[in-house]
Amino acid sequence: MSNYKAITVQENNKIVLVTINRPHALNALNNDVFEDLIRLFNDDLDPRKINGVIITGAGEKAFVAGADIKEFLSLDAQKARELSKRGHDIFAVIENFPVVVVAAVNGFALGGGCELAMACHLRVAHANARFGQPEVNLGILPGYGGTQRLVHLIGKGRAMEMIMTGDMIDGTTAHTFGLVNILCEAGAEVATATKLIEKIAKKAPLAIAETIKAVNAHFRHGKDGYQTEIDSFGKLAATEDFREGATAFIEKRKPGWKGL
Repeated sequence: MSNYKAITVQENNKIVLVTINRPHALNALNNDVFEDLIRLFNDDLDPRKINGVIITGAGEKAFVAGADIKEFLSLDAQKARELSKRGHDIFAVIENFPVVVVAAVNGFALGGGCELAMACHLRVAHANARFGQPEVNLGILPGYGGTQRLVHLIGKGRAMEMIMTGDMIDGTTAHTFGLVNILCEAGAEVATATKLIEKIAKKAPLAIAETIKAVNAHFRHGKDGYQTEIDSFGKLAATEDFREGATAFIEKRKPGWKGL
């Protein structure tokens, strides 16, 4: 996993750390970042060989401070739709990745950065992090899923207020709203995300993958989340891991998961 243009990728103890590496631009999303992310998640990561992924931003100021607006200036309506669709597609790949993905928010998570964080399964941040969808200040609206995922995470009223005012909220407020799962000390975002993944990695990997699928089904048009849950429950009940987990519970010992 090398030769990326705008991200760095490191693996340690089966946890992959992905850093958006454009600190000079506050890690703003651009074409290079999108190309790197889609290649990473579609081609380079093998979910069978890792326990989780952490996404963070280079430097101390920003996770991702938005999209690169310079790339927007030449857009017409059709090109804008294509750009938005591309962002949707890439973030959907992250959202549906069968291994847990955690956003370690170390500063500004604005616009596309907030949308990237929301596409991750879980989010950790420090109290002084800043979240926002300020697109109305540019005469547009969130285009990478923000109008939908923000509603799912914090509710319609709060999402409407954040998007229509363009106001930022700090990490403490984001935690209160449910946008952030865990608050941590400044500088401890990656370490906190690592501990969270290590905790989840002790659970049955197939169960985690099916949980991601079933929870996401609730928010997908045309999907019956209840039926997805039923199907996943049946699928998991036929696995070796389920028999191992049930036997270990009865025998009062730790299970040895095989992912089978």
